[in-house]
Amino acid sequence: FPRESKNSGAWMTSYKDKMIYKGDETTPIISVVCNFTKPTQSAPSLLTFNEVTTLFHEMGHALHGIFAKGEYASLNGTNVAWDFVELPSQIMENWAYDSYFLSTWAKHYQTGEPIPEDYITKLKSSENFLSGYSQMRQLSFAINDMAWHTTTEDINVSVREFEMKSMKKTQTSPFIENSCFSTAFSHIFAGGYAAGYYSYKWAEVLEADAFSKFFEVGTYNEDCANSFRDNVLSQGGQRDAMELYESFMGREPNSDALFEKLGLIN
Repeated sequence: FPRESKNSGAWMTSYKDKMIYKGDETTPIISVVCNFTKPTQSAPSLLTFNEVTTLFHEMGHALHGIFAKGEYASLNGTNVAWDFVELPSQIMENWAYDSYFLSTWAKHYQTGEPIPEDYITKLKSSENFLSGYSQMRQLSFAINDMAWHTTTEDINVSVREFEMKSMKKTQTSPFIENSCFSTAFSHIFAGGYAAGYYSYKWAEVLEADAFSKFFEVGTYNEDCANSFRDNVLSQGGQRDAMELYESFMGREPNSDALFEKLGLIN
């Protein structure tokens, strides 16, 4: 639960990565940290759906570390190409919308009644609310990030003017006077995502495309799950990310699955 001095948000931490040294295997030690809704005097901690998907996301990162098989710690788990690290986490969020899976545990805390099917239908329907806008928003963040980190000339305009020019192509609403986005964009200046914020969007392409394979053969198909574990989760950064992806999918990524998932194409 949130508490004073605790960071906000959620994250996965690896205290010890998997490695093999002189024939001895080190067991990885992984932690998932969240900030869930606190219980009250009259009710236990009841998670919002966003908190559920966040937990699934971070568990995907955890599985990346837990299933590692490589010899070197520096090439195991989440030690992968920056634009590949969010694939194992974001693909897990798909199961949070799965009717069968939800019916096995999402129950009313007082009556024990499984979550009604119409609630699940509403969850799925709301998933794509403003999806077009959210895509443009994420693209504007990535473009702004790349603009700052690829400029080769002196910047002779204000921070606000620079970002307005860089984000013009993805602007969906008027810029707010006296506001400045870049100065609050901690992800790229203090969070390690410098010139890498696009990885969130690229990982969405990867996870939507990869999940389409699960969707085709069945979301609980054991062979498909084992293939994802063997070709992606266990490999870490031992091989090139595209090579790992192709070994699972049998081809390069295709962005059509993301547009279809977002309801932007039929």
